[in-house]
Amino acid sequence: MTTDTDVLVLGGAGVDTIVHVPELPLPFADSYMIRPGITTRAGQSGDFVALGVAALGLRTHHLDMIGDDPEGDLVRALHRDHGIGLTAVPQPAGTKRAVNLVGPDGRRLSLYDDTRFHESHRLPEATVRGLAATSRHAHVVITQPCAQTLPLLREAGVTVSTDLHNWDGVNPYHEPFAREADVVFLSTTALADPERTMRDIAARGRARIVVATAGTEGAHLLADGELTHVPAVKPPDPVVDSNGAGDAFAAAFLLGWLNGEDPRRCARYGAIAGAHACTVPSTRTDVITRAELLARATEPELISVAPPVAEGAEPAEDRL
Repeated sequence: MTTDTDVLVLGGAGVDTIVHVPELPLPFADSYMIRPGITTRAGQSGDFVALGVAALGLRTHHLDMIGDDPEGDLVRALHRDHGIGLTAVPQPAGTKRAVNLVGPDGRRLSLYDDTRFHESHRLPEATVRGLAATSRHAHVVITQPCAQTLPLLREAGVTVSTDLHNWDGVNPYHEPFAREADVVFLSTTALADPERTMRDIAARGRARIVVATAGTEGAHLLADGELTHVPAVKPPDPVVDSNGAGDAFAAAFLLGWLNGEDPRRCARYGAIAGAHACTVPSTRTDVITRAELLARATEPELISVAPPVAEGAEPAEDRL
């Protein structure tokens, strides 16, 4: 078997409308004057992972359902402009879209249009099998209809990663993704006991590695049964937006993991990329390059900006 693709990304293609608000939560008012304005751009979780791994030099292909609409045109243009292969299965309900309210401190509130999926929607089995057959690894976004691709990817023999985002450890929707992935990312935002959830994922599923990101408090890495804390690093520029930080972390981690690096070094890559993403305005889709990542990774000591997360703490939220 020949591999044409290092990372096959499934799902998570869509468009966000970015609205900068004076504060979060936003107090009720009849109207607000918004600066610097309202921007619509392509880029949801799958798009950002695809952009991230491609910028890091990995051969990348993206598969999802996309509408024949102006939003779909934005998604197709994003991939074309960055030289990322895209298989766009027609989506009768239209392209996924969301509105992100972004506060002055970079926090955000995401509002997702939940009308873009129906149980009858499917990614063609033959298409999934064909792309998986020539891929080293698949990153599966938890948007639908990606759950039904998991058995097909397993049959193809590719390794699988996923990001459960702000899972509470209980919602059954996330279970198939948590149990079928070799590498699982998630946020500690909604977890009462991050370690317990991480160990449960490893014990009940296929995961060899579980990473729980905790925003400015770093991340927790479970590998080979050992739980370690991964310090956050000081961003290279002022923080303006946390949008895409979790996706950047996952992309950089996968670069190291696919190259056989020690999981702790992979997590270091992730922390660097996540910090970089926080310096990029949400109206843009800039991602860290391989040269920038490796240069920062060789610095003797990256500055830790927070101690390990304590039980009950509320770290910055990840996003879909």
